[in-house]
Amino acid sequence: MGSLGRCLAQGLLRGQPGIRLPFGSPRCYGSAPPELREQTLVLVKPDAVQRRLVGDVIGRFERRGFKLVAMKLLQADRGLLDRHYQHLQQKPFYPALLAYMTSGPLVAMVWEGYNVVRSTRAMVGDTDSAQAAAGTIRGDLSMHVSRNVVHASDSVETATREIGFWFQQNELVAWESGDSQYTYGP
Repeated sequence: MGSLGRCLAQGLLRGQPGIRLPFGSPRCYGSAPPELREQTLVLVKPDAVQRRLVGDVIGRFERRGFKLVAMKLLQADRGLLDRHYQHLQQKPFYPALLAYMTSGPLVAMVWEGYNVVRSTRAMVGDTDSAQAAAGTIRGDLSMHVSRNVVHASDSVETATREIGFWFQQNELVAWESGDSQYTYGP
């Protein structure tokens, strides 16, 4: 059953036959198959915000076909960063990482789509920009490992945990993308 059929069926179950979509109203939520709803966290770090690279980063994800479901500009505090980077707290570079991540605003985003975690890691490139391939975000936009433009979750499990640090559940917007059939097929 396609998404239109699922929307009709859900409407009938709720006692609301037919689909009413006045201008600007959202389509039936949750109609995409689960494999198309995988989510990942991407942070555009303070160096990229200062260099006005946010639009470039967003554009790469949009062109790839991923769907933005949450985004905010914020000044991260130490408590949030301690939770996010808990696994790095014993590393010698951790104080410098905290200073860098609190040096200015950053943009937190949640992207959704098929294989989005693995695809995002490929799009972002190696953590060390000197090793990052041309065509990746870090390969094209980063000059040094300590200013590597973005953070991206490294697994589905990590993404779920990290999204919970940066966003409340009600900040994630469930919406039906009008181009999904062109991105993923029928």
